[in-house]
Amino acid sequence: MARLNENNLRRATFSSLFRSNGGQGKGKGKAVPRRHRILRDDIQGITKGSIRRLARRGGVRRISATIYDEIRKVIKIRVHETLKNITILLDHKNRKTVMTRDVVYALRRMGTPIYGFGSNDFLARHKEVLVHGH
Repeated sequence: MARLNENNLRRATFSSLFRSNGGQGKGKGKAVPRRHRILRDDIQGITKGSIRRLARRGGVRRISATIYDEIRKVIKIRVHETLKNITILLDHKNRKTVMTRDVVYALRRMGTPIYGFGSNDFLARHKEVLVHGH
């Protein structure tokens, strides 16, 4: 920080008096660029164990060794389709933030409704149509 004398004290503002040398981090040394994680195929983050747990929940007892890569491919395609539908919805609404209801709507649009999220008034709104057939 520069020495303050009468001339530059008049020019100094509160924020300029307490401003740090931004971007250098802690300590007295020069800033070192951050190390970036090596990017790899993120689909491999879906581990063999997580696929096994999902299969067990679905009632599967034995899993072939060749099925894991196939399941990863299917998951990647499904996530890509879901994100495409969410992007279309966000473009239409002129928003940049994805909300839970956007995901629920995109999945419902794809024919896979997800329960427990959002309001239950979908049936209430369509109850009259379902009962009366109008």
